[in-house]
Amino acid sequence: MELRDSVIVVTGGGSGIGAALCHRFADGSPRHVRVVDRDREGAEAVAASLRAGGVDATASALDVTDRSAVEELIGGIIGDLGGIDLFCANAGIGTGAGADADDEVWDQAWQVNVHAHVLAARALLPYWLDRGRGYLLTTASAAGLLTNLGDAPYSVTKHAAVAFAEWLSITYGDRGVSVSCLCPQGVRTPLLFGSLGDGALATEVVKAQRILEPEDVAESVVEALGAGRFLILPHAEVADYELARASDRERWLRAMRRLQASLGSP
Repeated sequence: MELRDSVIVVTGGGSGIGAALCHRFADGSPRHVRVVDRDREGAEAVAASLRAGGVDATASALDVTDRSAVEELIGGIIGDLGGIDLFCANAGIGTGAGADADDEVWDQAWQVNVHAHVLAARALLPYWLDRGRGYLLTTASAAGLLTNLGDAPYSVTKHAAVAFAEWLSITYGDRGVSVSCLCPQGVRTPLLFGSLGDGALATEVVKAQRILEPEDVAESVVEALGAGRFLILPHAEVADYELARASDRERWLRAMRRLQASLGSP
């Protein structure tokens, strides 16, 4: 993936990893960066910062779960700018909830963490397949390879996000559509240090691990996109965890239960 002269769209671009991606992509001399976020003010602030640095950037407010709005956004960008080279499906939410969470909590996690990626792919694939090229970056989580203690909806939907990204890569990878899947552990973002609150098991588990800055994650992403690599692991240790899980699932489950018990969870 070449950033130079490319048209890039980043959802969840108003803060955290999304904002860091926008700023890092700007260093690659793209033709245009569209900053997309449910928070219009956040998206506008990031876009304004990019423009101050000499990058052509605009902002859009978007509910990534709204099919017609997603189709309108993607169709409008393609119509106005002649295409989309890289689409980053980065928006996501955590819940801090268990299996007993209300149906509305489960549904919202599914809609944002998984179905939003489906909606984006549906809108992009016909154009990319006709053109013969395109790049989708999916932000999932290390929880999508392992699990996140204390957050059942997040763990389940992030596993589904990884599975969908893999399916897309397998199905369309030989037809010009490239896919990468970003799976970080703890990153200093509003999701980890704001929305769930201190004391939540899901938050405390991740905070006990190595915390990266969003800029570190963005750097890993750019390196992986340049290499065309599917799985992006800013925390390299996640590869070891995944290998341990796959090679001896019973041992891994016992270790996770011990970790959960050590944190005083019910």
